[in-house]
Amino acid sequence: MAHLLRFDRDFSRRFFLESTGKGLLRAGVFGSAWMSFLRTGSVAAAYPDELLSIEMYTNGRLRAGDVIEASNVEQVKDLLDPVRYRQIATMGRKLVVAPTTTDLSHLNPLPYLEATARNRGKARFDDTGNIVTIDGKPWIGGNPFPEPTSALEMFAAHTLSWGRHDVSVYASREYDLDPSGNLQYQYSSVWAEMSAVARTVIDPKPYWAGEADKLRYQSVLFVEPADARGTIFLNIWAYDQNQFPQLYGYLPAFKRVRSFPTNQRFEPLVAGAELYLSDAWAAGDPFLTWGNYQVVHRGPHLAAVSGGWASAHPNWEHTTHGGAKGNLFWDQVVELVPEAIVIEAEPVRYSRAPVGRKRVWFDARTLVPFQMVSYDRRGQPFRHFDASFAYYDDGKARVMDGKQPYWSWATVHAFNVQTDRMTRIEQVREVSGGHTMRVNDLSVYDKYLTTSAMQRLGN
Repeated sequence: MAHLLRFDRDFSRRFFLESTGKGLLRAGVFGSAWMSFLRTGSVAAAYPDELLSIEMYTNGRLRAGDVIEASNVEQVKDLLDPVRYRQIATMGRKLVVAPTTTDLSHLNPLPYLEATARNRGKARFDDTGNIVTIDGKPWIGGNPFPEPTSALEMFAAHTLSWGRHDVSVYASREYDLDPSGNLQYQYSSVWAEMSAVARTVIDPKPYWAGEADKLRYQSVLFVEPADARGTIFLNIWAYDQNQFPQLYGYLPAFKRVRSFPTNQRFEPLVAGAELYLSDAWAAGDPFLTWGNYQVVHRGPHLAAVSGGWASAHPNWEHTTHGGAKGNLFWDQVVELVPEAIVIEAEPVRYSRAPVGRKRVWFDARTLVPFQMVSYDRRGQPFRHFDASFAYYDDGKARVMDGKQPYWSWATVHAFNVQTDRMTRIEQVREVSGGHTMRVNDLSVYDKYLTTSAMQRLGN
């Protein structure tokens, strides 16, 4: 059944172009999406129906429950980046369409949203380019720029709190595939993060006493296979985003912790991987070591922002499809994001980086990045990164984060556009050694985030 469009694509396109040209990156067409959420719990009132329904957007050609595949991908080509379009058109990738989520508490942790509302209007940049409060102290929690006026504000705010939790442990599995779909490497790992500032849940908050000069502690421990077991890397980030993180590594073969070059962020940590430290959350480096931030596109997009949890599997393991052996892509559920903002940036402090620039797609409503394309020094597409996220309550099962369901990432594709090699990563409940998903647990510091922990875990 055809729908009468009150506001066609040209209306929204003109609005996005005009508001971006004026330096207004606030989400929403009919007023602020953020304020709409605070008033009603939904952003729906801020957008025309045609940006909230894939059926209306496509004039009935696609609807929730349909599958986007090679036979119909042309219908939504304008809602995809060129790499995903190619993957669907020629490599067997498919996307299942879900209804658009309008409740921001299903797209971000509720404490982070509450802190954003509580601290709205209290942030600024200081003379060194860092985000501080009005009185010059480190940031105090939530998004400092929920209604941004520049690309830098968007990227800086995200870098301060990747996963939107004070403490996170992600148990994950990684699969590294060659262009023919052969599994060349498989790893199980544990990724841990703890914020030293801008805390919203754990005490002491908003700052960890004596650690307010730090932004975060972050580590990754490999527990499988046997030849990688005990390999662990630890990043300690200064709050000052002009400084490179301290990078330590423990390699079982050497039986000691050693320091690594701090700007060595564009190499895989383990053999076969297509994911670098620089890629973490599409903002794996201090934001002031990148520059020339600019908005290059704004408009609706298809992204996996809410339904990525594989609750039917006891260990949250996901299924795959596509490619020569049916294992190249995660099965993903996507939805029409009414407004995405694409930011381009260049690695100004990394003279030897193989990357010349990157483009990152942000959900304008939450300012969470869900996709990235990097380009080599010649300007050619190099690597493609896309993630799925999940609200861990699907009506059949639930994982709690305190008083509310857990929100986090679920799966990642890291695809080398030039070689067709793929790294797939999934968040699972538990990996070998009894390492499990955790959130806002203070014991994570002693277990994963010190050099003594590195030695203990490596042996």
